[in-house]
Amino acid sequence: MTPAAAAPAPATVLVFLDPAFQDGRLADSSKPQLMATDQGATRGDGVFESLLAVGGQPRKLQAHLDRLAGSARVLELDIPAQDAWRRAIATAISEYRSQSAPAAGAAADDELVVKLLVTRGVEGGSPTCWVQASATSPAGRRQRETGVDVILLDRGYDSEVGERAPWLLLGAKTLSYAVNMAALRYAHAHGADDVIFTSADGRVLEGPTSTVLLAHLETSDDGAGGVRTIRRLITPQLDSGILPGTSQGALFTAAKAAGWELGYGPLEPRDLFDADAVWLISSIRLLAPVNHIDGKEIGTPELRRQLTEELNALYATIE
Repeated sequence: MTPAAAAPAPATVLVFLDPAFQDGRLADSSKPQLMATDQGATRGDGVFESLLAVGGQPRKLQAHLDRLAGSARVLELDIPAQDAWRRAIATAISEYRSQSAPAAGAAADDELVVKLLVTRGVEGGSPTCWVQASATSPAGRRQRETGVDVILLDRGYDSEVGERAPWLLLGAKTLSYAVNMAALRYAHAHGADDVIFTSADGRVLEGPTSTVLLAHLETSDDGAGGVRTIRRLITPQLDSGILPGTSQGALFTAAKAAGWELGYGPLEPRDLFDADAVWLISSIRLLAPVNHIDGKEIGTPELRRQLTEELNALYATIE
């Protein structure tokens, strides 16, 4: 007997925040929804957030809503209150899951990408705001398991430019991702999976869509004739013009409770090469261990696997 083919994943679900619809207005993703004159399309003028929903529950929702509000303030965008976003998110997740329910026994812990998007709208109008729900990328899941090879790329400005030139919007998560995507295409063309940006003054910054983490293990006398292992987790300084990572912040909280020591840069490329493990962490891909940087292996496969498993276990406790 020929097994029945699995039903395809549902199309992307769109829910627009609309004062006339308390829980958001469902829209057909197969039809145009954005005005051609919307400044998000013509100028990349807007902000967004991406979060993961597992089993129908969005993860780190408050952190993402807070960062969305912060980005909107930087761009002087007047966006709906957080309760309106929560209702629209719940509508998008519920609609997506209802569409996927008939599909070959959708698992209860299925992952879903939820994006919150805001554009400035048409000139003279009000912002356009919507929630988008779609399936996760198989490539992202695969990179959690197999890791990534990255290259270092110069971002072209020093680590203090964010304070000196706030109009560059370096601390906001904006729709202007053309440079980030160009960096990823450059990496792929040169045999790498991803990028870690560095500043003109030699500081480690972030990935195009991720935060950089590194770990060091140190052993010392425990005072009773034995040896204790100190686990230290480090990320670049937040005042160096990088986006504060919601996943990094949540993981730091969990790691601290588990006895890890925490640190913030400044970091230089040599710190990456000297680390016992390096990761790129983001809300959708989660922890992707870095296997090689510029062709040089980081740590050992065994240690990378061990530390990744430990941090994944901590991350799984985050709501």
